[in-house]
Amino acid sequence: MMINEISKKAMFNRLVRVEGQLRGVQRLIGDENMDCEKIVQQMAAARKALDKSAHVMLGCMIEHSLKHGDPSEAGDLGELICKYA
Repeated sequence: MMINEISKKAMFNRLVRVEGQLRGVQRLIGDENMDCEKIVQQMAAARKALDKSAHVMLGCMIEHSLKHGDPSEAGDLGELICKYA
């Protein structure tokens, strides 16, 4: 669960931008005659933006766990990081 509406809106907007980047990559491949280096550069940018989104979400999960979880579950945070980072 997202911590608050501001965080939720920020994540939504971040993912909309990632979606836009991916659509741009699709256009480069399908509609334009762009060279491979420029395409892979845009793919890398989209991947990095999606990775950043996942890290923000992981931070949200950790924050939620710390605020609302059982303190004895602290070891589970390491598992979360290993699983998703």
